Amino acid sequence: MPGKRSDKQGKPEKPVKPDAAAVAAGKKAGLLAGVAGIGAVSTAAGVSAARSLRQRKQIEDAYRGEDFKLLEADRGCVITTPDGIPLVVREVGPITAPLTVVFAHGFCMRMGSFHFQRAALAERWGKQVRMVFYDQRGHGKSASAPIETYTVEQLGQDLETVLQVMVPRGPVVLVGHSMGGMTVLSHARQFPQHYGRRIVGVALISSAAEGVPRSPLGEILQNPALEAVRFTARYAPKLVHRTRGAARAVLRPILKTASFGDDAVSPSVVAFSEAMIHETEIATLVEFLHALEVHDETAALPVLARVPTLIACGDHDMLTPVKHSEEMAAALPNCELVILPGAGHVAMMEQPDVVNDALVRLVEKATPSPLVAFARRIKGLRRD
Repeated sequence: MPGKRSDKQGKPEKPVKPDAAAVAAGKKAGLLAGVAGIGAVSTAAGVSAARSLRQRKQIEDAYRGEDFKLLEADRGCVITTPDGIPLVVREVGPITAPLTVVFAHGFCMRMGSFHFQRAALAERWGKQVRMVFYDQRGHGKSASAPIETYTVEQLGQDLETVLQVMVPRGPVVLVGHSMGGMTVLSHARQFPQHYGRRIVGVALISSAAEGVPRSPLGEILQNPALEAVRFTARYAPKLVHRTRGAARAVLRPILKTASFGDDAVSPSVVAFSEAMIHETEIATLVEFLHALEVHDETAALPVLARVPTLIACGDHDMLTPVKHSEEMAAALPNCELVILPGAGHVAMMEQPDVVNDALVRLVEKATPSPLVAFARRIKGLRRD
C-alpha cells in the first residue's frame, strides 16, 4: 500500500513509546554494571578526537560561515509510510526533469549530510535532473517509530514508499551513504523488479553489504554496556532517557572519530557532522547500531549488477573499511570504484568534489537518452 503525502512543513509528532517500568527495575543493575565499563571503551576514541580537535583549530576553515541549512529552504513535504510514520522530504529541480536522483543518508545523520551534493549538483545539472532527499525514520525531522521497526529491511521498504509517492514514474538513480547504502541494497533485494527498468543507476558511498562487526570499529562496539543500553531502550525507555549521558559517552566519541580521516578537514564541517550525531535520539542510535551489526544484503548484489554502479569509500574509513567496497565492486560488472585517499566515513562531506564528479559520471552512464547526456556535456563545456 503506497504511503501518503502532505505538504505541511515542520517536525511531525512522534509516536508515544510504551514504558516497561517493571522490566526496567529488573534490568537496572545489569545496565549500571555495563555502564561501568564505558571508560575503557571510549578512552582511545576520546583521546583521538581531542587531538584532532586541537589540530583542526589551528587550520584555516575553508567553510567558515557556510549555510548548512540550505536544504531546509527547498520545497518539501511530509509523506506517511504504510505503518504510519511521517518522513520529511525535500526536493530540488523540476518535477518534469528527465531523471530523478534520490539520496538516502547514513546512520546518525540526516538529509543535510548531502549538503555539498545539493549545493554543487543542483547548479551543475540544472533542469535536467531533479534531486530528492529525505530523513530516515528516527532521524532528523522525521518521526521516531517503534524500535522493533528500526531494521535495514524496514528502511528498504521506506525507500520504496518514497519512490512511490515522490517519483511515481520516470527513471531514477539511487544514492546511499553508509546506512543509506544498506537501505538501497535492502530495497534492491526486496524490489528487484525495479532495477534495470525504473532504477537505472546506483551509488553506494562508505557502505557495506554485510554487518559492521567485520570492521575494526565493529569489534570495539561489541561491548556489554551497549547491549544493556539497547535492552533498556527497547523495554524501559524512561530508564535509558535518564542514563542517556552514559550511553552517549560510549558511542559518540567513537562515531566522531570514525567520521573523518584527515585532521585538516574544515572545523565547520566537523561541527555540523557532530551536531547531527548529537541530535540523534539514543533509542535510534543503539537500535540501528544493532541492525547494522547483523544485516546481510549480499543477495542484492546480483540485482545491482543490472545497472551502472558507483562504489566510493575513504581509505581511512573505520566503520566500513575499503575491503567492503572492493568486495561489492568485484561483484558488479558495470561498476566504478573510487577510493578517496585520507578520507574517513563521511567521505562526501570530507572530499565533496571527488564524490560529486563521480556522481556526475554515474548519471551520464545511467542517462536514458543520449540526447540529454549530450545536452549536459555541452552545458558543462559552456560553464568552463
